[in-house]
Amino acid sequence: MQEILLPHFNERRTPVDMLVLHATAHHSCEETAACLDKLELSCHYILGLDGSLCRCVAEDKRAWHAGVAFWQGNDTDLNSHSIGIEICSPSLGQTPFGEAQIEKLIPFCRKLIRKYNIKPQNIVAHSDIAPERKPDPGKCFPWKRLAKEGIGLWYQPRNAEKMPENDVVRLLASIGYDTRDREKTIASAYAFRRRFLPEEVSADTDVHHLVENVYPQGNTTLLQGEKFLKTLKAVAYSYQNL
Repeated sequence: MQEILLPHFNERRTPVDMLVLHATAHHSCEETAACLDKLELSCHYILGLDGSLCRCVAEDKRAWHAGVAFWQGNDTDLNSHSIGIEICSPSLGQTPFGEAQIEKLIPFCRKLIRKYNIKPQNIVAHSDIAPERKPDPGKCFPWKRLAKEGIGLWYQPRNAEKMPENDVVRLLASIGYDTRDREKTIASAYAFRRRFLPEEVSADTDVHHLVENVYPQGNTTLLQGEKFLKTLKAVAYSYQNL
């Protein structure tokens, strides 16, 4: 495996129990590493468009990739207990990822999951844990395919009928999303759609616009919709019944 070591890391405070998947609007490991270095950020691994994998920070160190984040009630230093993988995508996940990338990503994620005993509910998108700030890895990331390969969770639509809860805020929170105020809940609802209902998320071909307009701010209609509620209930059932 190629190495482009970045100096932006420190010591972990807690053991690894999360895997965070990102997308970066670059073509190669070299371009991505140079950008991260300029911003004084890092990740543990970069996956290039050609399927090449590059190590940037040792797994036992705390890479600086998640930033301000929240998942399952925890908003304290997700970097300390996560591994971050940046996946190259010039469209930032608005168009499908290459087969070479996904074929490399699947066995590599499986290896990390086994090594650190990472639970399915702790395999997340950057947009899941930072829904107000981040849109990646994007609406075209193949979460359903990865779930079939044992990486993360998907849902069965019929399981919505088994979930008695109908409150959107409580359902989002039960999965892990940040619902501490109305705006965070709206952003989380959009992040949920990115992952589980990508057909309800508009593609934005202007990457610069996308990163400045991560979700439709203040749009309370994002908390409504029959298909959204049914899918939310089905996903919540999956997360509560592992």
